[in-house]
Amino acid sequence: MGLLFRAIEEDEPGPKWSGLFSQYRDAYLTWWAREGVAVRPTYMEGLQALRQHMPELVSLYEQLVSLAGGGDREARFLSFYCPPRYLSGCSQAIWPGDKPLLVRNYDYNPYAIDAVLLKTGWQGRGVMGMSDGLFGLVDGMNDDGLAVSLTFGGRQEVGAGFGVPLILRYVLQTCSTVPEAVKVLARVPCHMSYNVTVLDAARRFATAYLAPDRPAQITHAAVATNHQERVEWRSHARLTATVERERYLLQRLTLHTEPEDKFIRAFLRPPLYSLAFDRGFGTLYTTTYRPAEGRMEVFWPGREWVQRFSQFAEEQTYIAYPQAVGTGF
Repeated sequence: MGLLFRAIEEDEPGPKWSGLFSQYRDAYLTWWAREGVAVRPTYMEGLQALRQHMPELVSLYEQLVSLAGGGDREARFLSFYCPPRYLSGCSQAIWPGDKPLLVRNYDYNPYAIDAVLLKTGWQGRGVMGMSDGLFGLVDGMNDDGLAVSLTFGGRQEVGAGFGVPLILRYVLQTCSTVPEAVKVLARVPCHMSYNVTVLDAARRFATAYLAPDRPAQITHAAVATNHQERVEWRSHARLTATVERERYLLQRLTLHTEPEDKFIRAFLRPPLYSLAFDRGFGTLYTTTYRPAEGRMEVFWPGREWVQRFSQFAEEQTYIAYPQAVGTGF
């Protein structure tokens, strides 16, 4: 099996975004309604939640809803409010050298990814990152030099809150520094448990442990895998090897500081790089964010994209993944 990754730039919401949404609409709305339409929040409930917690995004949300066709289900989906459950793997870490560098692997179901690197200038703020639902982001950086990335937090609880990709978008649209970002992460409700790492151009960093049933915890952790302070969902921890990956990264951080290229290459090999596509946790890509340079890279084995705010290339590449036994991929 394989995926076509595309890098797309559009300063303001317009025909490129609308065309992408049209391509994905059926898949998005089928996933969103998989437990029944009635269990998802109404349009007004989603809009009111946005007005309360992310008021700066409301006008942008309304623009995107209009471009998506203005339908009720499209509007409810794009609010990202109380979406269905979703789980990912993922590993991320801050390089311990003197330059700000965030590296992450995105481990997820290959049938549930946008595979779009989107650069936008929405509301006058430059943002580029890997999109989710074409509004949210699973990792990204803004033109003020703030980078952000997520991993699943390894807990089964679900509550009233937003899907975390929209929270990442909100952070990048409204914040410039880590102190600003952690204030947002501490107050915006998240519908499941996620770990969000933020890094800025001054090399300040933090990892927020978000949860729907307890206050967010802000830490100075430089590594995040798929649990929070301790393992709470043991079967998921065994399935994803979250403890083993965390230990591996912590060992690399506590030994002598290795060159950044060697640190990055470690994410392209086991135990960080995963081939568990049959369980929905294969590594779909590796990204690096360099806030002080306004630069990011996307890596696959044997292939690399380099993108900058000052020089962004619209391009595409097809990535073939190993055949997973017994899955029908």
